[in-house]
Amino acid sequence: MQLGSTIFQVLFIHISLSATSLWVFAAQSNAPYTLRISCGSREDVHTPPTNTLWYRDFGYTGGRFANATRPSFISPPLKTLRFFPLSDGPENCYYIENIPAGRYQIRVFFGLITDPNLASEPIFDLSVEGTQFASLQPGWSGVDEQSFAEAIVNVMGTSVSICFHGTGHGDPSILSIEVLQIDDDAYELGKSWGDKFVLRPVKRLSSGTGKPAFDEDLNGTQWGGDRFWKPIKTFSTGDDQAISTENVIAETSISPNFYPLALYQSAIVGTDREPGLSFQIDIDPNKNYSVWLHFAEIDPAVTKELQRVFDVLINGDVMFKDVDVIRMTGERYTAVVLNKTVSVSGKSLKIMLKPSAGHAIISAIEVFEVIAAEMITMTDEVSALRIVKAMLGLPLRFGWNGDPCVPQQHPWSGVDCQFDSTKGKWVIDGLGLDNQGLRGFLPNEISELQHLQSINLSENSIRGPIPLTLGDIAKLQVLDLSYNELNGTIPEHLGALQNLQILNLNGNSLTGKVPANLGGRPLHRARFNFTGNDGLCGIPGLPECGPHLSVGAKIGIAFGSLFSLLIVLVFITCWWKRRQNILRAQKLAAG
Repeated sequence: MQLGSTIFQVLFIHISLSATSLWVFAAQSNAPYTLRISCGSREDVHTPPTNTLWYRDFGYTGGRFANATRPSFISPPLKTLRFFPLSDGPENCYYIENIPAGRYQIRVFFGLITDPNLASEPIFDLSVEGTQFASLQPGWSGVDEQSFAEAIVNVMGTSVSICFHGTGHGDPSILSIEVLQIDDDAYELGKSWGDKFVLRPVKRLSSGTGKPAFDEDLNGTQWGGDRFWKPIKTFSTGDDQAISTENVIAETSISPNFYPLALYQSAIVGTDREPGLSFQIDIDPNKNYSVWLHFAEIDPAVTKELQRVFDVLINGDVMFKDVDVIRMTGERYTAVVLNKTVSVSGKSLKIMLKPSAGHAIISAIEVFEVIAAEMITMTDEVSALRIVKAMLGLPLRFGWNGDPCVPQQHPWSGVDCQFDSTKGKWVIDGLGLDNQGLRGFLPNEISELQHLQSINLSENSIRGPIPLTLGDIAKLQVLDLSYNELNGTIPEHLGALQNLQILNLNGNSLTGKVPANLGGRPLHRARFNFTGNDGLCGIPGLPECGPHLSVGAKIGIAFGSLFSLLIVLVFITCWWKRRQNILRAQKLAAG
């Protein structure tokens, strides 16, 4: 047998029971971060049968509260939800702050609104930290496994964003959210993947049992999360059988995945009629999938090596050769896990256990889609966009929540993104918010968007002066602020924009002289428009400007004019009084 080759392919950590006990005790004494939110609830909730604590929904996001209908018996027994009307924007997020960096199981349960006027089955997408990991399909509310979405994700900082992206088919409605820290090395895929991946469970099966269960139901260790295991008693009717045991299974709840012991106390085995086993699921083509296969020798008929030997094939390719559970573990009633990540071009994934001795056996199956984690947008630029959103009074329908550039399937409306390979981040290279009813002010912080090449904010009602800092965006080629309510003068600093080709400031209330370093630019094939500003002057097509006077000179002229007016008034007053005295004297002489 190719024992050495097999061992190298096996994700198998064999440690003594005493060491295992010490590790589990250490992990349990240092409890993982756990947050469960009852969405739409104004108070903390405890749910049976495990008295699970769900925290009230406060300060995480926008949206609205409503009473909930649970679509599935596996959903937590909660009575409220939070929903996000599409009129308030397509992108909405929960922001979970102040959490330790590490690996997390993120799970979102969906709900239906208990209101005949609003009740519908919404269809929407979900992302975590900018990576889309789930898309609801029509009819999801009638399928137990589709009543929630789950992802295993690496959180690098101290916060995590969980976002819901409307697709125009109903308002996203969320029953609960769970953020469960798991072991940092859980579901490790190898050095080639690093930490830049998200795992989406496609199928998680517990073989040989008829009871659906979560890890919590199976007394699993918290560091393993709270996985849902769908039961399956047979792969093919009549050609296999379910077996179980009450014996303790060794090597289960250990690092890094902490599988519950009960998972290995049942299994499906082949029969004399069909000694092999096969299982097939539908998948999305041209993606990577990570397959985790669980085994323990619990069959009383198999007591030693070489009595049960089989190959594991995935889509016809041998992935593990000559698997002998007793030989690999050294004894019966001991768990072993095999893992392989494969690229699949077709629409199905088929797992076959083909025995060369005895009958095949399997305790559980996990299949994950491996999703390359999205690179996020530069933090400074996201912060600047949020200030722009607030200062311009962006309508709710825009949303602008989460990351502006990712997931790539749902960028912010009006924002153009470009990936900067040197920084390994997304950057903002365009703003297109023309004719959107904006009524605020253009903030100085817009200059933090240093990669902007185009800004179009025309045909709005933006007020106030043009920020001097616009001249700091060196890559800017197009600046269109036409038909707004901008006032003040044109900053001379705009002349520093050597790449500027289009400048439209027409249709505002700007005053003063057009800066010389802008007035001559049209001679260099640039297209500038300053018309429709009654107070502008100094270039062809605009009124000529008067003598240029400093502020001090203007004040001096004003005071001089006032002084001259006073002298004239004094002179007229004196003349008038003298004239009255002469007339009075003439009347006295005549009398």
